[in-house]
Parts: sequence; structure tokens; C-alpha cells
Amino acid sequence: MLELTMATVAAAEEGATAGMQMADAPSEPGAVLRVGRDRALCRLVTPEDWLFVSRVHLEFQCGPEGTWQVTWLRGSQADPSSEVRLVVGEYAQPLAYGGTVMLPRGGNGEIVVRDRTAPRSVNVGFYHEF
Repeated sequence: MLELTMATVAAAEEGATAGMQMADAPSEPGAVLRVGRDRALCRLVTPEDWLFVSRVHLEFQCGPEGTWQVTWLRGSQADPSSEVRLVVGEYAQPLAYGGTVMLPRGGNGEIVVRDRTAPRSVNVGFYHEF
């Protein structure tokens, strides 16, 4: 089972605002969870006017061994308006535009999508349960 918790965070002069959503999927080959602005395609949906997030921005997919990977899908622009990084404990690594990284089996962490032009982010926490 992969459990995702998404927080959308926007900093403003009067403080930060946040919204929270959750989704999960069994660790079965071919299972998919998507994050983005398109409600028809994504289980976790960001605000429509957050254009630094693509219609389908992140795709979590379960492989044949029950392991999960996350891909930052390439959008319609050649140069993205966001940065994405994977954080697991003290370890953090950038995720390349169009790149894929394996999630730790039985682990947890966070994928952070940060707007390059404004103080806002999409934080997707994950927990991979055996």
C-alpha cells in the first residue's frame, strides 16, 4: 500500500495558508496515483491557478515487485516553472524534469514541488507500507 498526503502551502503577508488531501493505492503491479491540476486524471489535485504545477505533474507507479517509483512528467513547456525534490529523512535529492526515482520500500518521505516565482509549494508526503 502506498499512502499519499498532499499539502498545498502558500505564504502571504498575513501568514501561510494550507489545504490537505489524502489518497492511497495497493502495491499491485500497474497501480498509479497522479498529482496535478487536472481533476479528471489526478487523485490529488492542486488549485487550478497554480500554473507551476502541470495538469499531470507527478505520477506514482507500482512496479512488478510491489515497489513504487515517482516520475516528474514533462509538461507542455520546455523549461519548468517549478523545482521538485525528494526528501527521505536527512537525505534530499532533486528530481530531474522528466526523471524517475524509486521510493524506499517500506519507507516514508516527501516530494516537494516548489514554485520558482512565488512562495508556495506542494508537499506530497508518502508512506510505503509492506
